Amino acid sequence: MSWTEAGFDVYGQHVLWTDLVGNVCALGTVWLAIKKTIWTWPVQLLGSVLLFVASVGAHITGNALKQALFGVLAVYGWVKWSRGTRGGAQLPIRSARPGERAALVGLLAAGTVAVALTFTFLNSRGWNISWNPWPDAYIFVGSAAATWAQGRALVDFWIIWVAVDLVGVPLAFGSGLVVSGVVYGLFFLMVMIGFRDWLRQSRALRAVIA
Repeated sequence: MSWTEAGFDVYGQHVLWTDLVGNVCALGTVWLAIKKTIWTWPVQLLGSVLLFVASVGAHITGNALKQALFGVLAVYGWVKWSRGTRGGAQLPIRSARPGERAALVGLLAAGTVAVALTFTFLNSRGWNISWNPWPDAYIFVGSAAATWAQGRALVDFWIIWVAVDLVGVPLAFGSGLVVSGVVYGLFFLMVMIGFRDWLRQSRALRAVIA
């Protein structure tokens, strides 16, 4: 058995270490983001690699593509935060400007349509890339937009995660994916805490600058 298939059995269900550790890293990423530590990004990168391997092994192409994208965005965020905290400086978190906010909303709307249509087309060609293209596309694009905004240290990235979780939590439970639903629920609670803390700190920083 290769390391990609290694795991353990729980009530007759085989749990992959790549899937388990990858999801733990995903939860850890949110906690580290609340703390604004640079370790957010290497942990996210590790989690993305592990979940990519697990998804490929399970032949879940859509999720594998999502993890590949998250891996790329983790490198982007790592570089941006490294520059922003150079010399021991505090990460310059801020709210998005009106133009940036409009761009994020436009990206979420247009991207969801484009990805959903792509998933639908690929499904019709026998790829079975997504069993529910529209909410899957929304979660895919929303997660990417949130991670990009997080890399730019925009407080708004927490709001996008809330919007993603509002779809992800009921979708997971409605699909019988109880573990995924619980994980999404934990994400939601942590995201609300992160949004509160980042908003307070961005306002404090803005007051100091003013």
